[in-house]
Amino acid sequence: MDFINEDIENYVYDHTQTEDDLLWKLELETYDQLEIPQMLTGRIEGQLLKMLARLVEARRIIEIGTFGGYSAISMAEALPEDGYLITCEVDPVAIKFAKRFFNESPHGKKINLKKGPALDTLKQLSGSFDMAFIDADKENYLNYYEAILPIIRPGGLIVVDNVLWSGRVLNPIDSSDHAIHRFNQKVKHDYRVEKVMLTIRDGVSLLRKR
Repeated sequence: MDFINEDIENYVYDHTQTEDDLLWKLELETYDQLEIPQMLTGRIEGQLLKMLARLVEARRIIEIGTFGGYSAISMAEALPEDGYLITCEVDPVAIKFAKRFFNESPHGKKINLKKGPALDTLKQLSGSFDMAFIDADKENYLNYYEAILPIIRPGGLIVVDNVLWSGRVLNPIDSSDHAIHRFNQKVKHDYRVEKVMLTIRDGVSLLRKR
């Protein structure tokens, strides 16, 4: 994600609400123990997700892609005591890592980690959700979006990560590049949602269901 000026990124980081000690520990151990640690949500996006969850007064959240659990804990912090977050992950190493931190967090009791393909989990859900966060395999972004949109309440929010894909959306080459670009084009013309794309980290789209 070196397409964003490093000095600007550091300035933004320094002027964003600091995370608690557990999330700082999670970040350090992510870089020490997990492959592709740059997938970590981190302070800037973590605090954004937490604030968005507060703003929509979320009680039920669905997350696609747990990784180390940073984003799940960040959003769970904004949930009321009777709220809950379902997070989906297929990687057993990431699942074991995330569960350890969920168990250490006072908000971990609000998090339900579902192992297996997220599309299978989504088919089993009922009721409506206030917020969703998509941050998993890029080739399935459109599939995740179409599966999630019907279970988001009107006025609810879908947050989508990596929509700039290190700038490669400008000249797509491989399958992930094209998948992200197709997703962005679909959302651009989708009357079912209001949308804004933000140049935060690797690009974040906010989609409000009409």
